[in-house]
This record gives sequence, C-alpha cells and structure tokens, in this order.
Amino acid sequence: MIEIKPITGKIDAIIKIPGSKSYTNRALITAALADGESTITNALFSDDTKYMASGLNVLGIPIEEQNPDRFVIYGKGGIIPVKQANLFVGNAGTAMRFLTAMLTLGNGVYEIDGVSRMRQRPIQDLLDGLKQLGADVVSKYNNGCPPVIIRGKGLSGGLAVVKGDLSSQYFSALLMTAPYAKRDVFIEVKGNLVSKRYVDMTIALMHQFGVNVEHNNYKAFVVKAGQHYRATQYAVEGDASAASYFFAAAAITGGKVRVVGIGSGSLQGDIHFVDVLKRMGCNVAMGIDWIEVQGNKLHGLDVDMGDMPDVVQTLAAVAVFAVGKTRVRNVKNMRIKETDRIAAVVNELRRMGIVAKEYEDGFEIEPFEPLPSAIETYDDHRMAMSFALIGLRASGIVIKNPECVSKTFPDYFQKLEMLRSK
Repeated sequence: MIEIKPITGKIDAIIKIPGSKSYTNRALITAALADGESTITNALFSDDTKYMASGLNVLGIPIEEQNPDRFVIYGKGGIIPVKQANLFVGNAGTAMRFLTAMLTLGNGVYEIDGVSRMRQRPIQDLLDGLKQLGADVVSKYNNGCPPVIIRGKGLSGGLAVVKGDLSSQYFSALLMTAPYAKRDVFIEVKGNLVSKRYVDMTIALMHQFGVNVEHNNYKAFVVKAGQHYRATQYAVEGDASAASYFFAAAAITGGKVRVVGIGSGSLQGDIHFVDVLKRMGCNVAMGIDWIEVQGNKLHGLDVDMGDMPDVVQTLAAVAVFAVGKTRVRNVKNMRIKETDRIAAVVNELRRMGIVAKEYEDGFEIEPFEPLPSAIETYDDHRMAMSFALIGLRASGIVIKNPECVSKTFPDYFQKLEMLRSK
C-alpha cells in the first residue's frame, strides 16, 4: 500500500511522459510482419509491451530490448516461423487481440491465454470477423472469451462484418493483419464504432510502415492485397493516457503542469481530455511537442466520453473537486476492461463518502469532501493512478496494490512525486 500525501500550495512542474503503449504495441506487430530490421525508439517498457515482445520472440520473430526505451525487431515478412506455441499475455488486451489476428497468418496450431480476468473479457466478435476472412479460430471453452486456439493456415480475405460497439481493438487487429491476406480485405462496421481515434492511430502507423488503408467515414475499411510492411525506424510519441494524470493533477490542485513528448498534432484520442478540463474551467495551451494545463475553479459537466474511455477514471478524480454534478455517458465498453471500471469507480467513490450513481453506460458524481479511505484497485492500473490523484488534495488516501501500475506506467508514483519537488 502507498499513502498519497496532499500537496500544499500550487504546483508548477514540467513532466516527460513515457512512450504510448498503444503505438508501441502496434509498432511491434507491424515491425514483426515487415521484412527486415526495424527499430522502435521511445518505446514503452511495461508489462503490456513486454508480453507482446516476449510473445513475438516465442513465435520465432526476434525482438531485442535495448534499455531504456528501444526495441529492435527482426521481421519475417509475414511469416510465423514457429508451428506450435502456447502464449501467455497476462491481462494485456492489445496483445491478446493483435496476436490472435496475426497468428491466422501462420501454418500451425497456437493457443493464447491470460490471467483469470482475461478469461472474462470478450473476444468473440474478433473471432467471428477472422472466421469471415477464412481463419480457423475458436474460444477454447466456447464462451466467447480466451483462451483462444488458432489453427493457422493463412488468411483468405474478403468481407467481414463486425459490431463496432465493444472494442476498436478488434478493428485494429483485423486491419494490421489484412495486408497479408490472399485477397483484398473489406471490413464493414455494424452500428457505430467506439474509440475511433485508436483506429486512426492504427491506420497512420500502418501508413508509416508502407501500407495504405481506405475507409468510408468509419463505416467500412478496405486493405488491398499485395501490400507489405517495410522495415522502418519508428519513434513513439508520448502516451496521452499517461499524460492525463498530470493534467488532472493541475486541475485538482489549481496548479500548472506542462507535459512534454506529446503535442497538438497527436492522433491519440485521449489528448482531448484537455478539452474536457477546459470545459470544466481550466486553461489549456499547447505546442508541437508539449501541452500545458493551468488549474482553476472547477465546475461539473455532462459529457460523452465514448472516444476516450481510458481517461474516464481520471475525469472521475477531477469531478470530486468540481462544483456541481458530473455525468459521464457512452462508456459502456469500460465494463469489459481490466475490471468493470464503471462499477469500480462508483464503489470507490462511495467508499470515500461521495455520492455516486451507476448507469449502464457511465456514472454520475456529486462532489463532496473525500473521507480517508483505502482504495481497492481491482488489479487495474488506471484505478490506482486516477484515484491516487484525489490524495493530492484530500488526506488519508491510501492506494492498495500500487504495483499494478507496472502494466503501463511502471514509474508512475515516482513521476507523481516530482510534482511535489518542483
């Protein structure tokens, strides 16, 4: 456990954030499918990215980890050298989904499993999409969740119709694998696509590795056959989700924080968290490689967070100190993350004595002075990082199992402490 001590006075800090998990894992997949040596710099070294890298190593695609933030990948041109493998990816959802799609290109039998929570996280829509493209993939226990068994025989291509309301990662997984299908791949979105900016990120990264994707206003995507990734030197930008905690720290304390390593040109959807803070009363400035938030008197709001669900818990921490209620909507997919994040947020706010109401698609928070509390993190890195922020202003906030932040931000609490020393 770790107790967060309140900050007295206003902070004025400059923070450099780690590389984006989302970009690092996408780059590892595309580099592995490329032909030749690729280098990824400013990569995130965390549990999630290490599961991805170790999985690729097991499959016969060599990955060198060159500390502190560099991967060298020796891609095999769309070939999976190993014919049989059992992979374990912990609770890394991106690794589970991206590797499942990639392994359909192999010529062998593969199984991917994870921790008990991973075995509760749905993946059937991705499996159905892959089957429509000619793959042989099944949920081992026929419950629509991992473990997944892939009998690799190559991907035929054609048309896949996939529901858009659960996870954009299904679409990213299909898109990144599609160039190596035998025929053109057409992916049709059934309903509305959630977290569109993550798909934008995937398409942009694929383009940097030499593959083009056509799309029609997020309703359909086309990847022409015959394209191949080329080996590339790729620099990962800072992680917008990680940055959100420091923007929130400025908002909560009324101080000023500048985050470097990410700026106005980012495609990451979570960069728009600063727009939400601006609506709540903060001042925001940004340049090409930095974003700065100045805290101010906060007021609650009613907001659709469907395109940035990973910063909803951060917003919950800020809402505790606003004037007036905050209602978060359109984040039903938070229920299938590392934990049921909607329920977890409401439970832990109530533990602090704060009135919080749970809805199927989100929650409502009525601000109140937080009581001293030991916060359950549910082995969810974002619960630990976001609820720690409340302790910057309220006394007696203790975070249980703080080590869970290693999933995406191993030195988070050291970075948080830097706010105090500036």
